Amino acid sequence: MAVVNRTPDSFFDQGATSGFGAALDAASQAVADGADLVDIGGVKAGAGDEVTPAAEIDRVAGLVAAVRARHPDVAISVDTWRSEVGEVVAQAGADLLNDAWGGVDPHLADVAARHRIGLVCSHAGGLPPRTRPYRPAYGDVTREVTAYVTDYAERAVACGVPQDSIVVDPCHDFGKNTWQSLELTRRLADLADTGWPVLVAVADKDFIGETLDLPVDQRGEGTIAALAICGWLGARIFRVHNVIAARAALAAVAQLTRR
Repeated sequence: MAVVNRTPDSFFDQGATSGFGAALDAASQAVADGADLVDIGGVKAGAGDEVTPAAEIDRVAGLVAAVRARHPDVAISVDTWRSEVGEVVAQAGADLLNDAWGGVDPHLADVAARHRIGLVCSHAGGLPPRTRPYRPAYGDVTREVTAYVTDYAERAVACGVPQDSIVVDPCHDFGKNTWQSLELTRRLADLADTGWPVLVAVADKDFIGETLDLPVDQRGEGTIAALAICGWLGARIFRVHNVIAARAALAAVAQLTRR
């Protein structure tokens, strides 16, 4: 899953693909590099300038339609927690709604159900969107995350979302500190054992940077290591910035785990 952010303040690329043409070209390059999914976002995950639903729609809906027209066979995901945005992008051709904030808008699942598209059911520790965790505490972070995302997935099925279109995401760093994100990585098999397909979004995140004491632009090797561990332990979708490097690493993991 390749990341294409139409945001001027992205933590990773500082807005390199905020323009429409640059974002469309980035999506095409990701497909050429081997991406199976393109994840389009219109709001920075962290704190920043307010982005209204109308502004988010303006950033992402036209891009979804353009990517769909140019690449009819690629799966398109939209990173949003808002049901009103989900409704518009579903009509524009999105296949998956990537809810990184753990269901704060309960109507997002209704949108996915109505359009018969997929939903990412994630865990963000109950935080409001775009806020950072402050001293998050868990008795057993992996057990609590697993319980939350599986419950979210089951509620989505009850709403009518196709069961085979649901993905779960532990959401590293969202509502978690570095130790907790590392613990989720080490024990990812516990989540994979639930039977729900697992998405991981670890690329260049703060838990990698803090662990290795590296800035954002030097976390490539740490990202590949985390992806390899997650792949070995059962993750099936990998949200990344560097598609070529990720595919090569995960192909090696697949060969090494083949029995």
